[in-house]
Amino acid sequence: MLKGLVCALLHLEPDEVQSVVLLNPIEFSDRMRDKDFILDIKVMLNDTAIINIELQVRTQQFWDDRSLSYLCRIFNSLEKGEDYSDIRPAYHIGILDFTPFPDYPEFYAANKMMNIKKHYIYNDKFTLNVLDLNQIELATEEDRQWKLDYWARLLKTRTWEELKMLSQQDEIFQETCETVFRLNQDDEVRYWCEACEEADRVARTIESRYKKDLAKKNAIIAEQGNVIAEQEQVIAQQKAENERQLAERDAQIARLQALLEQK
Repeated sequence: MLKGLVCALLHLEPDEVQSVVLLNPIEFSDRMRDKDFILDIKVMLNDTAIINIELQVRTQQFWDDRSLSYLCRIFNSLEKGEDYSDIRPAYHIGILDFTPFPDYPEFYAANKMMNIKKHYIYNDKFTLNVLDLNQIELATEEDRQWKLDYWARLLKTRTWEELKMLSQQDEIFQETCETVFRLNQDDEVRYWCEACEEADRVARTIESRYKKDLAKKNAIIAEQGNVIAEQEQVIAQQKAENERQLAERDAQIARLQALLEQK
């Protein structure tokens, strides 16, 4: 399954992959008890490249900075005794259920460091890719050729019927869908998935209520601000009227003094 996903994401034929080693195997029973469960898979491909695959279902405000931080971390992979020629290609691949750059929607984007004047690649070993699960309709012919649209639909499935239809597309997808089905039959995995989902739902509810309360408080403050502004306007008008009356009185006194001096 992992080999099929990596081949699709990196546009590799299966016979080009000799080994796919999972560097951070996930223990569901431990990790899913964490308050913030982050699915982050680190892979060594053919003992020559490091790949970090991140799945994010909630919008991350600073995802661009965070993804670069992750990529830099795995790029800096030299061990003691190695030199810079031993640096392995590093890939950070974000599979996102949100669009990181709404002004530039794209189903599958590949990003590298590039000279902005001459447009040549600065370093081909430093790559950040994004698979946007909400832009499947923008999949190119190349994306469909590598079946990335199928993987995206698999990750977006909501019902067993959708999963069954996808499993008929390919042998790899059949194996993947059967594994997904088995995992969902596992009582412990299902329990922690449901617990995480419930915790997430409670957190969203609290956040929603907080935003509503904050909006009400802001509305009250704004209303009070309007009242204060109106009062200040009335005071300013009264002040202007008083100054006008004082000016008229001063002018009248000046006229009377002039008449008195003449007499």
